[in-house]
Amino acid sequence: MAQLSNRLQRLAPSATLAMSQKSSEMKAQGIDVINLSVGEPDFNTPDHIKEAAKRAVDENFSRYSPVPGYPELRKAIVEKLKRENGLDYQMSEILVSNGAKQSVCNTVMALVNPGEEVIIPAPYWVSYPQMALLAGGTPVFVEATFEQNFKMTPEQLEAAITPKTRLLILCSPSNPTGSVYNKEELRALANIILKHEDLYVLADEIYEHINYVGHHESIAQFPGMKERTIIVNGVSKAYAMTGWRIGYIAGPEWIVKGCNKLQGQYTSGPCSVSQKAAEFAYTQSQQCVEEMRQAFERRRNLIVKLAKQIPGLEVNVPEGAFYLFPKCSSFYGKTTPDGQKIENSTDLAMYLLEVGHVATVGGDAFGDPDCFRMSYATSDDNIREAMRRIGEALKSLK
Repeated sequence: MAQLSNRLQRLAPSATLAMSQKSSEMKAQGIDVINLSVGEPDFNTPDHIKEAAKRAVDENFSRYSPVPGYPELRKAIVEKLKRENGLDYQMSEILVSNGAKQSVCNTVMALVNPGEEVIIPAPYWVSYPQMALLAGGTPVFVEATFEQNFKMTPEQLEAAITPKTRLLILCSPSNPTGSVYNKEELRALANIILKHEDLYVLADEIYEHINYVGHHESIAQFPGMKERTIIVNGVSKAYAMTGWRIGYIAGPEWIVKGCNKLQGQYTSGPCSVSQKAAEFAYTQSQQCVEEMRQAFERRRNLIVKLAKQIPGLEVNVPEGAFYLFPKCSSFYGKTTPDGQKIENSTDLAMYLLEVGHVATVGGDAFGDPDCFRMSYATSDDNIREAMRRIGEALKSLK
């Protein structure tokens, strides 16, 4: 019998992509669906960055690029890390990949052996545990609840570490919760990590610039932590360049070399034209980044206000990214107008899509079955109408 490999049998499909696809199918049928399931800015890439890409085409940047990325782009990333984060890296410690998603996967595949453990605070981005499984590793989930603002404590981290622990994946600002670890919280986690010699941190900082509480803090800043940290970042969220597929890692040279070896065998270097656009994004005015951040903050304030007005939802205030992750467990056990029982957040998300015509994603996919995720990377009008529909749909549950 024809059969896929065992490693693929271990993987689950992406719940966020599945919900977005179902939303698109309903739209194609003429149904007016508001899609709050997608994790990408709704802005267009800024014009000056697009112009840089056009110049790159005219200047014939159309051939294979070096596996780790063009030197000019890696130099721009080094300068960005120094200027914005106070971190000193060499170009040999930077690897550019086909999106931050590949950067995360490269790191996991390069560091984690079969049977080793990867600590993942929950809620988590849906792909983290799947990547650990792909590497043959074992995901170890640490429950960071709504009541603790979805942030793992040092005590929880210490309790999760075993002799098999190899990697901690830490996302701040967080997808799906929008929580942001402050400097003192990161320092406390770093103190735990430094007690364990072979433990490394993958710091997913892709939402760095969508931050509503001030300057972004990286766990790599503390003494001894730069040697233990692999920063993942890219241009997708801050510059509205999701489709350009440019991410990078910054980390110890021996890890970067390992990821370079891996990338050289299964994708080679990222898109040449996209790299030239990313180089321009990093080296020119950052005003566009701040303008988008301000728009996201305004939308954050709007969706939080409207969600708090819906009886039965418990809402915290996200400090970054563009997601709201309200607690919805008060609706479990209730029945829809056509007699279906809501058993969990996935049932609730499907109900909101089919009845309210709003696409969200159940928290089960993110490791927190009590909540669901909404992206507010959409217009103010869409947010208002979506929250009206959600409120009406939830009011119909008995």
